[in-house]
Amino acid sequence: MTILQALLLGALQGVAEFLPISSSGHLAIVQNLFSLDSVPLLFDITLHVATLAAIAIFFHTQIWELLCAFGRMLSRRPIDTSYAGTSGLTQTDSVARKTVGAIMLASVATGVLGVVVKKLLPTLPIQCVFAGFIVTACTLIFSAYVSKKQHALPIAEDDDMQASNNDGISWKQALAVGTAQGIGTLPGVSRSGATIAGGLVGGMSRADAGEFSFIVSIPAILGAFILELKDVGKVAESIGVASVAVGCMAAFVVGYVSLMLLMKIIKKGKLAWFALYLIPLGILGLIFVK
Repeated sequence: MTILQALLLGALQGVAEFLPISSSGHLAIVQNLFSLDSVPLLFDITLHVATLAAIAIFFHTQIWELLCAFGRMLSRRPIDTSYAGTSGLTQTDSVARKTVGAIMLASVATGVLGVVVKKLLPTLPIQCVFAGFIVTACTLIFSAYVSKKQHALPIAEDDDMQASNNDGISWKQALAVGTAQGIGTLPGVSRSGATIAGGLVGGMSRADAGEFSFIVSIPAILGAFILELKDVGKVAESIGVASVAVGCMAAFVVGYVSLMLLMKIIKKGKLAWFALYLIPLGILGLIFVK
């Protein structure tokens, strides 16, 4: 793999990981076009880790508050009624602790479903990627319809998307997001699109659905990275250290910008816009790509 190809794949990962258009699906298409089928899975996951760094920086305050809440849970400290968090997921100590539990439950659901998908569908033809794009588009349209019904009041452009749920994320909502994230492992199905849609359909506010979608991806991406570390030698041999570094840097920078853009789009409740891109792409791919 050349450095230019790695740069392209990294930038593509940065855009598609956060915008609900499926990073894995677009990477598969580009690798198919450039005949890069021999690229180890670990390289794709490494690019995911680079975008994970963008998530960690963008949501660093919320992540730190959740880690502190987790520490208080482990030490069995009483709930701090004077605690005031920075977002809907951490606005009180009790809500922050409930969010930690929701992340754990969602991660378990994702892991179980991800293993099932990997065993039942180890390899799929490229046409399945384009079918996944259409599935993602339909999911975004449906979630936009549900969200519009749930958020009937107009939202100011500078508003924080919608008042967050004071009771925190329920176990049903956590399962919905975790299951959606597991489904997002299918080729062409957007992880971010599926999880945000799962949260919205589950009754979460736009603010919480967007924020929780990315924070809950952290355990899933780290877990996949650890499982594929055995192939680190293959990455060095077939791709090269310089190409990996360039790809990761591109994924991080482009990913951070894309994340900022997506959060603004979520504020406006316009996720369904991406269906205008995904549906034609899916149909054309199913017709012309063999």
